[in-house]
Amino acid sequence: MIDVFVVGGGPVGLATAICCARAGLSVTVAEPRGAPIDKACGEGVMPAALRRLAAFGVDPPGYPLRGIRYLDAAHRADALFRRGPGRGVRRTALHAALADRASALGVDVLPVRVTSFAQEAGHVAAAGVEARYLVAADGLHSPIRRALELHSVRSARPRYGLRQHFRVAPWTDLVEVYWTPDAEAYVTPVASDLVGIGLLFAKESAGGSSEFAARLAGFPALIDRLGGAAAASDVRGAGPMRQDVRRRVYGRVLLVGDASGYLDALTGEGIGVGLAQAEVLAACLAAGRPGDYERAWRRVSGPAWRFTAGLLWARNQPALGGRLVSTAQRLPWLFATLVNRAAES
Repeated sequence: MIDVFVVGGGPVGLATAICCARAGLSVTVAEPRGAPIDKACGEGVMPAALRRLAAFGVDPPGYPLRGIRYLDAAHRADALFRRGPGRGVRRTALHAALADRASALGVDVLPVRVTSFAQEAGHVAAAGVEARYLVAADGLHSPIRRALELHSVRSARPRYGLRQHFRVAPWTDLVEVYWTPDAEAYVTPVASDLVGIGLLFAKESAGGSSEFAARLAGFPALIDRLGGAAAASDVRGAGPMRQDVRRRVYGRVLLVGDASGYLDALTGEGIGVGLAQAEVLAACLAAGRPGDYERAWRRVSGPAWRFTAGLLWARNQPALGGRLVSTAQRLPWLFATLVNRAAES
């Protein structure tokens, strides 16, 4: 019997396995997809997340980021990181770096899909593996979570995202966020000749390049910046983003990353929060105190969740939503404080 069976070999699942292995636990990962795994995400790794990756022994290649810039049709506000740079990292590069580190630590990856399990008094069994604990790191629409929480709770206003890359030299070393009345566009430099663009909106998405192009047309200033650059990846979609979860510990089954609940990509610190969750989860299991993880999860996830919830609330207020960028421009100290609080989550 092993100590930990991690279901899901994305970045947070691999980070959980790395943290468990470093804590002296035997760990195996279940992941049916071939590496490296891509997904729709902003690809901005904030400074705290970059430092946490370095502590794990992971240093993915990418493009240095000095901060965040908000833009609308008439305003611009910049907030620089105060505790060192972040990094724009292609999701496939991040996954490959984490996979290499996990392999170096002796973590086995089984090419199996796990959708069910049996929890006994002293262990959990799934896909022919018996482990003291099972960790669900199987994403936004986690089958393990659905099996545990029979009645899921959904947001009244679900939001969706699309992402595509373009072959063009970055024009800034900031993550740019373009705002319109009903959508946002995130631009993240990830290499010296490549930028990723993520579009977030509140209407259900069918996905595909034609829909991406139609939605991108709502950001004429960004289209001008691209200057006809060629697409360098397929369009990927995600959503609905918000996933409300009742709790993260069900006996010997624990939830981490997007599977443990997700609010929105609006503030861009998802990978950082997931890494922090992985770290505290491993510490709780190594101490033989899995029940402590719920409180630890809330401690490391709470600041980012509160910031995202506040920004979403303001975004949805008719009197405030159209003035977020102008307010950030008028109150740069407040904008910088909020950005750095999120960046250090």
